[in-house]
Amino acid sequence: MTHKPVRVRFAPSPTGPLHIGGVRTALYNYLFAKKNQGTFILRIEDTDQSRYVKGAEDYVLNSLNWCGLSVDEGPIIGGEYGPYRQSERMHIYKDYVQKLLESGKAYYAFDTEEELDQMRKNMKEAGHPSPQYNNITRSNMKNSLSLSKEEVQERLDRGDKYVVRVNIPRNEVVKFEDKIRGWVSFNTNFLDDKVLYKSDGMPTYHLANVVDDYLMKISHVIRGEEWLPSAPLHVLLYKFLGLESSIPMYCHLPLILNPEGKGKLSKRDGDRLGFPVFPLEWDDPDLGISISGYKESGFLPEAFINMLAFLGWNPGDAQEIFSKRELINSFSLERVNKSGARYNFQKMIWFNQQYLRSIPNQDLLKMITPLMAQYNIKYEEDYILRAISIIKERITFHKEILSEGDYLFTSPTSYNEKTVNKKWKKESVSHLKSLAGEMKKMDNFSASSIEQLFHAYLQDNELGFGKIMPVLRLSITGKGMGPSMFLIMELLGLKESLIRVDVAMKKLGDG
Repeated sequence: MTHKPVRVRFAPSPTGPLHIGGVRTALYNYLFAKKNQGTFILRIEDTDQSRYVKGAEDYVLNSLNWCGLSVDEGPIIGGEYGPYRQSERMHIYKDYVQKLLESGKAYYAFDTEEELDQMRKNMKEAGHPSPQYNNITRSNMKNSLSLSKEEVQERLDRGDKYVVRVNIPRNEVVKFEDKIRGWVSFNTNFLDDKVLYKSDGMPTYHLANVVDDYLMKISHVIRGEEWLPSAPLHVLLYKFLGLESSIPMYCHLPLILNPEGKGKLSKRDGDRLGFPVFPLEWDDPDLGISISGYKESGFLPEAFINMLAFLGWNPGDAQEIFSKRELINSFSLERVNKSGARYNFQKMIWFNQQYLRSIPNQDLLKMITPLMAQYNIKYEEDYILRAISIIKERITFHKEILSEGDYLFTSPTSYNEKTVNKKWKKESVSHLKSLAGEMKKMDNFSASSIEQLFHAYLQDNELGFGKIMPVLRLSITGKGMGPSMFLIMELLGLKESLIRVDVAMKKLGDG
């Protein structure tokens, strides 16, 4: 048996910003393609022009670029099987519709919206909770199965509005293998005659999806769980078109659940709990507002995709931090879970911390350079690099080098109230003054020398560490806690350190 080359597609609709669930779908497609020396395709499914949102396609492209998910074929890069926007492929679908009509696998339906509403109302009154246009109700509707050939032709010649519906057979079992869920079966009695094509020449998602997957030689369809109910229709369409040998392997991914594990993660959950659900900032044209994304919140793309990979997949061992290359090498659909994955924003923060710590200081300097004017920071490069090395272990986002480490660049203008109330006492302040006097005598103001002097002072005065360190830190940084004070003081220098101690004692008093 010969195996088809791996060809997968990510096929978003440009109806709004790309949700992180969509990014994860793209990521799994990308990882699977690269793992198997395959092709990763971007296809824009824009047949529903009524829902088209300006800027949404560019947003998808920018999001994939930021995440480092490079496309092998797509609207911009092109490829052998283009075009890659469905709106540019309209001429293709008509032939397939005609084939379905001629074989009796599809039919014309002329029902008005009012007639469809009445059908649904009648079915609900008869006790059917989910009214469908199907192999039972179609006989009472206006379609080419219930009308004479002459009337059908007359309506077509007259230009009556119509849709083409799939002719779902009665009481058959549709069975297919899902790479994640195993063998799945559906009874056709629970399927409705979906619309495939409209008289304006616009195909629906179902037809365009199957035709494009076939023509683009898609080997695996990796998509969200919400598309599982549509899969039997797609399998049937392959069979109806005589393309059964080309049915791809279906892989339906588990949902990303909200942090409580109750339902699919939504923008509302993000608004409620205070975290982004989009990769990049989205300028909402309807609301007239900008909605921040992970990039603007300070997350690194490497951390973002590492976290997303774990929302539904696990490597089978304890490793959590993966480079993109390691993700590619480790990824397999066999290790994708069936059950939903609960989103954990705190874990996302943890991932960002780990990646931030691994970034060379020189690269972090480049990242914060655009922000330095905002904070009026004009220090030499060497000073900032030393500041980065001191603060980087205690921050979550690169911008916090300047915000949380502000005391490395400017004197504190306020002091941690809790530390002042608890530690700024007369005896401690007296010792701080004495320690400052000892520091004035120092010739070598290095971190090791400061630490040596500090511990000697404690020993000579029979003091505990907590008696003087908190007030020393408070006077120089304004904070109650932080990185090594000895490294901070070495960076600031003797003169600046003493000035800050003096200012603090004047502002806060003698306790």
